[in-house]
Amino acid sequence: MRDDKLLTRIAALLRQAEGTDNPHEAETFMQAAQRLATTASIDLAVARAHDPAAQARTTPLSRQIAIGEAGKRGLKTYVQLFVAIARANDVTVDVAGNSTFVLAYGFEADIDTCEALYTSLVVQMVAASDGYLRSGAYKGEQFSRVVTRGSGWRARRVVETKPLSPITARLNFQSAFAERIGTRLGEARAQARAQALDADAENRPDGARVPADNGRVTTELVLRNKEIEVADYYRSESTARGTWRPSSASAGYSEAARRAGDHAGRRAKIGPDREFGGARGALEA
Repeated sequence: MRDDKLLTRIAALLRQAEGTDNPHEAETFMQAAQRLATTASIDLAVARAHDPAAQARTTPLSRQIAIGEAGKRGLKTYVQLFVAIARANDVTVDVAGNSTFVLAYGFEADIDTCEALYTSLVVQMVAASDGYLRSGAYKGEQFSRVVTRGSGWRARRVVETKPLSPITARLNFQSAFAERIGTRLGEARAQARAQALDADAENRPDGARVPADNGRVTTELVLRNKEIEVADYYRSESTARGTWRPSSASAGYSEAARRAGDHAGRRAKIGPDREFGGARGALEA
């Protein structure tokens, strides 16, 4: 079941990030929001483990989430952002062949968190990349890509360097932004999980951090069982083929644009007009 009070609390933390000009404070609030989401998810999993009726009622599910309209440039970077958020929240993702939507597999509360974070962060990512392009900072930069020259036995792959185009600059910027967001949320998740495991160990007579003893349900065992449950559900429901990759060598690589995107990802905040629980759906063109 979705917990609107939890999403409201997370939104409040993210509005605090928006309200400060100090990047270190913004980072603290952003990670606090992810830690809260992780802690709540752990608490729900532990509660389910102690309540057989709740276990029977609450099972993984899948949800289709719109990313954008077919033909829109840069949809892969939007998907990359969603996948990065999902990894920090115990959600597995399948991606449509044209990147217009994703299928999220996991527990409902975790998918809610992913969708709410994505709805806010994708707007920031696009706005930041727009600002980067308007600044003209990418002009005069170079980008590299791998191309094939010749054919048959004479074919060879070489690295080609060209002036950085606006679309290549945008794709590199947004890809690096998504990677940085994933790192930030992953660090916050790891901190929350470590705190939960430490608290559980303190309540054990021997202070050991092991899955279980004498039939006792521990947080570590609960989290492992949750991972297995989601993985089993995914295997039974997913019809995906192949492995999705966020980018291709032919798209081109720009170190300068990636540095700018990474910097924007470090400073990302959530605006008050993009609160949790708001309207969901694809980003408008």
